[in-house]
Amino acid sequence: MDVLVSLFDGFAIALTWQNLLLALIGCFLGTVMGALPGLGPSNGVAILIPLAFTMGLGPTPAMILLTSVYYGAMYGGRISSILLNIPGDEPALMTTLDGHPMALQGRAGEALALSGIASFVGAFFATCGLVLLAPLLVKVALLFGPAEYFALFTLAFATLGGIASTNQAKAAFAAALGIGIAMIGVDGQTGVPRFTFGEVHLYDGIDFLVAIVGMFALSEVFIFLEHRAVHGAKPAEKMKIGKIVPSWSLIKYCTPTMIRSTVLGFLAGVLPGAGASLGSFIAYSVEKRLVDKEGTFGKGDPRGVAAPEAGNNAAAGGALVPMLALGVPGSGTTAVLLAVLLALNITPGPLLFQNNPDVVWGLIAALFIGNLMLLAMNIPMVGLFVRVLLVPPRFLMPIVAMVSFVGIYGISGSSFDLMVMVGFGILGWLLRKLDIPMVPVILGVLLGAAMEKNLRRALTISDGDWFALVASPLSIALWAIAIFGFILPIVLGPTIRKRMQMRKDDAGAAVD
Repeated sequence: MDVLVSLFDGFAIALTWQNLLLALIGCFLGTVMGALPGLGPSNGVAILIPLAFTMGLGPTPAMILLTSVYYGAMYGGRISSILLNIPGDEPALMTTLDGHPMALQGRAGEALALSGIASFVGAFFATCGLVLLAPLLVKVALLFGPAEYFALFTLAFATLGGIASTNQAKAAFAAALGIGIAMIGVDGQTGVPRFTFGEVHLYDGIDFLVAIVGMFALSEVFIFLEHRAVHGAKPAEKMKIGKIVPSWSLIKYCTPTMIRSTVLGFLAGVLPGAGASLGSFIAYSVEKRLVDKEGTFGKGDPRGVAAPEAGNNAAAGGALVPMLALGVPGSGTTAVLLAVLLALNITPGPLLFQNNPDVVWGLIAALFIGNLMLLAMNIPMVGLFVRVLLVPPRFLMPIVAMVSFVGIYGISGSSFDLMVMVGFGILGWLLRKLDIPMVPVILGVLLGAAMEKNLRRALTISDGDWFALVASPLSIALWAIAIFGFILPIVLGPTIRKRMQMRKDDAGAAVD
């Protein structure tokens, strides 16, 4: 009952003209960002962080704007996947397998509308799960001490690569790099500068917003400057959209698929580090095994569109659960949102629901509203979003760079931060060239200081006894899950990636 009362209070906060307008703007911009190949939710949110701060928004409006961008980008990723066979981001990869064949059959509008409905179902019920599960997880979080939190942070790093990780060694290197960056600045316990090299500006450490905008937004600009390639304009012009409203019988046909995929996706999203990619893959794989009796998956089966879309959007909502309740992001995009909360002097975790109920419940209410907006927006505006794909990157990337520089300078007023941002942009470009994931680096920058603080507290309480880190059943369970989560991708990852590639090849052969 208390949850319902809090949720109604959240709707009272979210249902203001300012917040509704921000949600609408965020949904639209997020869909556009998601539709552009290569950007995705993480980059979309990171690019618009400076906009939220330069607008002078408070914590609740800022989070409403950025989470609307998050959900909108998850919706938008399907547009280029279906029309161009180019995934807007990694979770949208599975949508290409049946979405693009449907488009080639003249059913592009139907595929887009069906994916929009499946995305709505997945995101809506995931938000319901967030309402029910996050307060319960808060009660469990009150059992955490310094040793348990250190184990939890280790779990987040260990599982961040996910099942589909290409290389766990690279993920571990990226996490270590992020933790090393977090060590820059004055040691809070001894007062000794670390890794500052005599530069006074580094005494306060690295601002996570500077690091995030540099690594995600500016690295995209550098990648463009390197390749200067324009993808997919001609296919988008030639593609026939067809009817944009799917029949009731088709929706009914795909409803069981949406329900099963929503449950699987939400469970995948709640796991720290798994995220929407795993939710999308599991949903498609399980659905293919359950219902593909005639071998139609990969050849334009509507259920092959509904399953990954419901799965990845449910996972996107599920990833918010550990981020809000424990302060541990469940995906790369929630790591970016965590940085925003910290920059707004709001600490996610068990006390968030007590100290800042207006922020958390206003945000959850805005997610419900944003989902309805996205459903109403996406079906009639399919033609407009298709035209967005025709925008040449040579016009888009200067806008991205301008927003990044103006936004960061508006936040800090420091030209040194602009140089640091460029440095992180170059670092992000190098990491992409070496195929090293950037999310563990960002997570290390975000959680490194808290991880060190909890380790020191645990050792201080135990008088230097390292066995204190595994003294409680809860910490032992977390360490066991962390070890299992790190080893499992090494064992199963090659097999899963091989299956994903085989299905991609099979779909391409069917299209040809």
